[in-house]
Amino acid sequence: MQKVFTNIRTLYIVADKSTHKKQGESMQNPIEITNAYLRISKEKVVEYGSMSALQMSEFDEVIDVSGRIIFPAFCDSHTHIVYARTRESEFVDRIKGLSYQEIAAKGGGILNSAIDLQNTSEKVLYEEALHRLQQMISQGTGAVEIKSGYGLTLESELKMLRVIAHLKASVDIPIKGTFLGAHAIPLAYKHNREGYIRLIIEEMLPNIAKENLADYIDVFCDEGFFTVEETDKILNAGAKYGLKPKIHANELANSGGVQVGVKHKAISVDHLEHTTDIELECLSNSDTVATLLPTTAFFLKIKYPDACSMIRKGLCVALASDFNPGSSPSGNMSFVMSLACIQMGMLPQEALTACTINGAYAMELSALGYGKLCEDSPANFVVTNPCQSLAAVPYHFASNMIEQVWIQGKKV
Repeated sequence: MQKVFTNIRTLYIVADKSTHKKQGESMQNPIEITNAYLRISKEKVVEYGSMSALQMSEFDEVIDVSGRIIFPAFCDSHTHIVYARTRESEFVDRIKGLSYQEIAAKGGGILNSAIDLQNTSEKVLYEEALHRLQQMISQGTGAVEIKSGYGLTLESELKMLRVIAHLKASVDIPIKGTFLGAHAIPLAYKHNREGYIRLIIEEMLPNIAKENLADYIDVFCDEGFFTVEETDKILNAGAKYGLKPKIHANELANSGGVQVGVKHKAISVDHLEHTTDIELECLSNSDTVATLLPTTAFFLKIKYPDACSMIRKGLCVALASDFNPGSSPSGNMSFVMSLACIQMGMLPQEALTACTINGAYAMELSALGYGKLCEDSPANFVVTNPCQSLAAVPYHFASNMIEQVWIQGKKV
């Protein structure tokens, strides 16, 4: 089944087959073709180019997308979409002036979600997470990473990871699963931090490895959560089971999370609202992706990451949604792009690169063709509404600029 999309105003290839990430100034220059065509066969991209070069042979379907832009589907490399209940009451608490840390200190936040999740069946968790995932796909997401971390007991962390495994088998997009048992210290271990860390290392990790339930391990290394020393210990334990690290770092303070992440060759360090030249220099001497989550800063009213300094420093910057019930209840990557441009000063081309190929790289998927539209890459892409330029997507921050979503060569 061959389809050809014709009269594309601008086709964003983003990167060629041999390029798996973009960093620094190269993020400003995703490969693009104006007045273009895109040919797909079954689930793969087979050809693209200028309309003047298109040989109009026999196609099963010709789809005229005059005036529209096509770019790769978003690759959302940081989410928490398996949860039991939303947290509107905490939303109201923040309106009244309570901080994220104050809500957590009184038993809210992550601990609140953990109690709810422990009392919710695997079936219900799966059904609700699948609904969120389908919504994300309909908004243009074509690859996603999902974390555990709202279980905080052996049974509930395993339950979350089994839900993620079930989701992997249920949809046509790649999903990476991350074990985040070190998301918070549960109330039962409030006065026994070392006991909980032993539970993670001695019970959770062996059981996760036995069922092959996770691709990565993550730790919330930040003020009021896990220390650098605790993070180091947990990551060393995860490495024994082949789990590569991803780190929640520097959301609330200069926590040392960046440095411990780079030390362990983390795939990415995520959040980074608090960084200095020290952290940027550390990242610039590594292959670790700087993953920024602007919807979290928006929702919590905290400072935004300094994306422009990171790009000037030559870093590989990715953008992700952090979809979760407490600090970013949305998986809309178009809005992520808007905030990246409006609040962090990223150019639309930089934001697109960060949401596509660099997000794919942060999930080790870009070598498989995700996040770009080169030959043999998966036919995962979006078609915008008629518009003048890529800037229209972040510019119309409250409008849906995505007209069509194609996953594995099929229209969603």
